[in-house]
Amino acid sequence: MIEADAVTTLTIMLVGYLLGSIPFAVLICHFMGIGDPRQLGSGNPGATNVLRTGNRPAALLTLTGDLSKGMLAVSIALWAGLSQFDQALVGISALIGHVWSVFLRFRGGKGVATMIGSCLFLDYRLALAQCTVWLTVIAIRRISSLAAVSMSLLSPLFSWFLAPQLLLPIIIMSSLILATHHQNIRNLLNRRESRL
Repeated sequence: MIEADAVTTLTIMLVGYLLGSIPFAVLICHFMGIGDPRQLGSGNPGATNVLRTGNRPAALLTLTGDLSKGMLAVSIALWAGLSQFDQALVGISALIGHVWSVFLRFRGGKGVATMIGSCLFLDYRLALAQCTVWLTVIAIRRISSLAAVSMSLLSPLFSWFLAPQLLLPIIIMSSLILATHHQNIRNLLNRRESRL
């Protein structure tokens, strides 16, 4: 017999997955008449690819939507009284939903904004450290994927010092982000990755 607390956690994880699955990039581009971002640029339904269309408001709205998915998922877990570790599991569920969206036939974006949104409500210091790395790399190198990979590699280290109780969930999130950037990592190693 599954305990009530486990049922609550699993239910909210499902809610987190469904929230993460909302394809803001596709919806926003459709309503703004830009076209399907999966057919443009890198083909990734995320804020960076929407930015490549030249429509900054659409990219900002996409970024806000993708951040809010992680924030809302974790905030629901917090409101339900789940432990911080279980809140992190809900954040992972939102990230999985973004990467493998049920609304996009189990395809999706790369999850950077959704991860940061989740971390913002798990431990804001962790999210601030992640944002600092991402923005610094973008400012210096102008390569979005390099910023994402750098942030993912350093996130477990940040967690170790700032929120050690979240280390395992952060390692899982970072591993997912790195997995979604596998082709970008190859391009970076071969110096073929495009700049913003």
